Amino acid sequence: MDMDKEKRARYGVIAGLLVLAAVWMFYASGTRADEGKFPASEFIASSQWLLEHAKDPTVLVVDVRDKKDKDMVFIDNAISLPWKLFRYNDGARGIAEAFVGYSRAQEILGSHGVSRSDSIVLYDSVKEDGGATASYVFWVLDLLGHKKIKILDRGIDGWIAAGGATTSSPRVLQSILYQAHPGQIKLRPWKNGDFIAMRLGDPHYQLLDVRSREEYLGQKPNVGLDGNILNMGHIPTAYNVDYRLNWSSPEEKAIRSYTELLSIYKGIDPEKAVIVYCHSGRRSSFSYFILRAMGFTDLILYELSWNEWGNKEYFYPAETKENTIKSDRLPIVGGLEGSRPRATQSQKTAESGKLEPMKGGYISCGG
Repeated sequence: MDMDKEKRARYGVIAGLLVLAAVWMFYASGTRADEGKFPASEFIASSQWLLEHAKDPTVLVVDVRDKKDKDMVFIDNAISLPWKLFRYNDGARGIAEAFVGYSRAQEILGSHGVSRSDSIVLYDSVKEDGGATASYVFWVLDLLGHKKIKILDRGIDGWIAAGGATTSSPRVLQSILYQAHPGQIKLRPWKNGDFIAMRLGDPHYQLLDVRSREEYLGQKPNVGLDGNILNMGHIPTAYNVDYRLNWSSPEEKAIRSYTELLSIYKGIDPEKAVIVYCHSGRRSSFSYFILRAMGFTDLILYELSWNEWGNKEYFYPAETKENTIKSDRLPIVGGLEGSRPRATQSQKTAESGKLEPMKGGYISCGG
C-alpha cells in the first residue's frame, strides 16, 4: 500500500514537471514570436507563409542564385533570375561589379516576365548566400519602387526543411514590359563616393561598414578589378557592424529576432540617414534589407563600396582606427524604447562582435 502511494507521488511529481515544462515552452515560444515582430515585417517571408500562399497567382517566387550546380533544385513554380545580371564590370573606371542602372534593371525584370503588380518572394541558399544575394535584388526592386517584396528566411534550405515542393527546372515566363513610373523610382538609396565624401562629418549621416572586423581595421585587404590591393581601412567616422551578425548563427543563417537586432544596432539613430557599404555592395545589401525590416526609412546603399572608395585612383580618405558608437539607445522607430530587451546568449555573442575571421588572405570582388 505504501509502495502504491510512493508510485502515485512519483508519477504526480513527473506529471507536474511535464506541465511546468509545457508552460515554460509556451511562454518561451510566445516571447520569441513577439521578438520576431519587425516594424516592417512585410519584407520577410517564412517558409510557412510561402506554403500558405504558394498557390496565390499574384505571388511570384524568384530564385536569384547563379546556376553553378547541375543538380540544383528550385522551389516549385519559381523563376530563375540570377542576381549577377544586375551587375557589370566598369572597365573604364576600373571598378568591379557595379549596378547596371535603372533602365537596364527594368529590361532584365521584364525579360524574365516580372510584372509591377507581382508580389515577389526572393530566395537564395544558406550554403552560398544566407540572404545576401536575394537582398541585392531586394535593393534593386526597392529602388524601382516595387510595392510588394519579401525575402524568404533561410531560402531554399528553409523551404525544403518545411516540406515544400521542389523541381529540377525553373518556371519560364513570357517577356513583358516592366516599367516603373518616374515618380515611383527612388534616387536616394543609390549614391556614389563623391556624395559621401561631401558629407563626412555631417551629423545627419551615419556610416556603417558591414565587412569583417579585419577588413574594417585594415588587417585584411580587398582587391580591385585589376587584382591589385585596394587602400586599407575604412571610410572615416564609419562604425563596424559585420553583416553576419544579422544571422542567428553562421550555420543556420536565419534572421535574428527583432529584439536581438535592436541590441546589435543600438546607438544607430533611425531618425537620421544611414549609409551602408562593404566591398562591392553585396554584403551591405543584406544589412540594408535588415534595417528596412527594422523600420529604417532613410537608407543609402553605397553600392560601389570599397571597390570605388579604396581605389587609389580616386584619392578618397581612409582610416584604420576603430570608431565606437557612444549612444546606448535602442534604435526603435519612433524613438520609444520601452523596456530593455532581455539579452540571450546568442545576443551577447552578437553584441561582442566576436565572429570567426573570414578565411583566406583576400576578399573576393564579390564580397
